[in-house]
Amino acid sequence: MRPLSSLCLVLSSCLSLTTAVPTSPNNPPRADSNVVNQTICNGKQYTYQRLAGYGFVPSNARDRYGDTLGGWGSSIAIDQNTWRKLKDGTYTGTLYAIPDRGWNTQGTVNYQNRVHTFSISFTPNTKATASSPSPPNLSLIYKSTTLLADPNGGPTTGLDADPSGGLSFKDFPLLPAATFAGNGFGQPGPGGKSLSVDAEGLVLNRDGSYWISDEYGPYIYRFSRSGKLLTAIQPPRAFLPTRNGSISFSADSPPVYDPDRTVTPADPQSGRSNNQGLEGLTAAPDGKTLYALTQSALIQDGGPNNPFRRQARLLQYSIRNPNRPTLEKEYVVTLPLYTDPTSKKTPRKVAGQSEIHYLTPTQFLIISRDSGFGRGQDNSQSQYRHIDIFDISAATNVASPANDNVANGSIASSTGVLEPGVTAATYCSFLDFNVNSELGKFGLHNGGGQDAGLLNEKWESLAVVPVDGKKGSDGEFFVFSVSDNDFITQDGYLNGGKFRYSDESGFNLDNQALVFQVKFPQGVDPL
Repeated sequence: MRPLSSLCLVLSSCLSLTTAVPTSPNNPPRADSNVVNQTICNGKQYTYQRLAGYGFVPSNARDRYGDTLGGWGSSIAIDQNTWRKLKDGTYTGTLYAIPDRGWNTQGTVNYQNRVHTFSISFTPNTKATASSPSPPNLSLIYKSTTLLADPNGGPTTGLDADPSGGLSFKDFPLLPAATFAGNGFGQPGPGGKSLSVDAEGLVLNRDGSYWISDEYGPYIYRFSRSGKLLTAIQPPRAFLPTRNGSISFSADSPPVYDPDRTVTPADPQSGRSNNQGLEGLTAAPDGKTLYALTQSALIQDGGPNNPFRRQARLLQYSIRNPNRPTLEKEYVVTLPLYTDPTSKKTPRKVAGQSEIHYLTPTQFLIISRDSGFGRGQDNSQSQYRHIDIFDISAATNVASPANDNVANGSIASSTGVLEPGVTAATYCSFLDFNVNSELGKFGLHNGGGQDAGLLNEKWESLAVVPVDGKKGSDGEFFVFSVSDNDFITQDGYLNGGKFRYSDESGFNLDNQALVFQVKFPQGVDPL
């Protein structure tokens, strides 16, 4: 398949949790056609009005370098300066997106991290019903790709970081790095050592640069418009993965060409759990404050096992000087639990978070979801797949030398019980992806057959734009979310199109995209 240089792709609280009852397949939406669900979070009312849009990008779509576009739903951002509402009711804009670390279902590969750009065209269909569904009404035109590089211009890689050591650059902390043989895809080549990045969060800056959060470090990086690394935020020592008394950036994710490679111990003994780094990233609209949230608890706070890994940590940084970010505050977000009907040993599990988005200085959207359910999985029916809200106005600022400056600094016990005096953020259930009466408006479903209308497993991105096409002063917004397909296709290409692969699952997972229409309370500024 040719690269998509100009191809149009069809894309296609609460006072208490009991005061906000989310809809679900077993809890149908209210009779009011303008309300699927309402939530009151710390006195502010949020309304999920309807599923307004759907689209998809084919699983075998390729970028300008000949590589599979892949899991670009890891994080998205819409440039607010480009968002327009046309006279015919169609919306247009520019969307930025990041894949994470490349195809990795059978082992990590030497994939150079990147930022993709798309043009959006979205025409809401208010007449769609489950009995008369709409075709996809969201389309994207792939525009360009920016490759990411280290401070010296060397390519980054999605390969698992080495279990010890890293790369050193002037004025940077020690960075995660992968030493690889051949070309890093199991083929002949000179070998090398590159900065390891598992990109998960994306924030656009006014000067065209990007903040990108990572799972290996877990670090937060600032890249220039052209993709060169400018700044690296190393989180407190308690966040850094430690094995055998030393920092160890490996996530125990061996390369595709050496799947039996091991690291001892497999799980870090403190710090972030494997593949549970800074999954969520957002910034205040004025560009002065950056927030990053771990996917679940640090090892010493109850991770990595269910149901103890609930206590995620939120870092708040001042980025007034982007060259020297400073940690201002730190909070705890207790993640929700769900019941896994397929697990008799541990039926109660944590819904890990996949993204956050700023609403006010104290309230944020958060995607929390289950794992192992949906298109391409053994079980098709997701139990918990939400965009929720958390509020830190009454939460304890836990930033301190004792909690942060030592490897085992903790805010909770090994079973996830918060330390005395620590109050977590208020967590409010809000918007349920899995409401089949809404999904049916676009021929989609949660649960049931493994067809193209079944929702994918991983929903990991959020972008918010105003319905009025201007500032959203009426409180009406569209919330975009795109699934991460893990590069799963039977027609995959990497390494400039020279490495061909076919995922052993046998599936072709399109990147699905959903657009929800919501109403936010007065004072919320998500733009």
